[in-house]
Amino acid sequence: MSDDVKAIQERGVKLYQQRDYEAAIKLFRQAQEAYDHANQPDMVAEMKTNVGLSYRSLGQYQLALDEMQSALHTFQQLGDSRRAAQVLGNMGGVYLEMDDKEQAYVCYRQAADTFLEIGETKMYGETLLAIARMQFKDGKIWTSAATYEIGLDNIDKLSMGQKFLKRLFKVKNRLSGTGTN
Repeated sequence: MSDDVKAIQERGVKLYQQRDYEAAIKLFRQAQEAYDHANQPDMVAEMKTNVGLSYRSLGQYQLALDEMQSALHTFQQLGDSRRAAQVLGNMGGVYLEMDDKEQAYVCYRQAADTFLEIGETKMYGETLLAIARMQFKDGKIWTSAATYEIGLDNIDKLSMGQKFLKRLFKVKNRLSGTGTN
């Protein structure tokens, strides 16, 4: 049974990656039902998150949030801080697309705090980069730069552009005497 469900889930992921979101939702729902019958609430919540991401891609933001909030509740009940924080980050992205910056910031901040608490430095850094992009778009240039710098310090594998920015931050810090980077 488990291999069959995983195959359905993987086909759903593949369809999602191919941008066939409606078909992906159907497969994620099938997997969700099978996980529910197998009494695996964490995997039911995973499928709800996948459905939510699919709805987000379709521009159906309230449906996306409904699915993600249900998944978040399950992960919180199970004490799964890592996956709860991932869902919060995803919800932040949905709120941002809805232009609800206040809720997006709240979700991203909660996700970042949780990632920091549990030692998920890469996810913490990536969440800070999302916050920094929001701050930048809001015209908070210096705050954005500071947030981005902290985010980069927590990510090991950087893109070429991120490596360049990190070098610029090091130069700035040496010139201003504010860091040993």
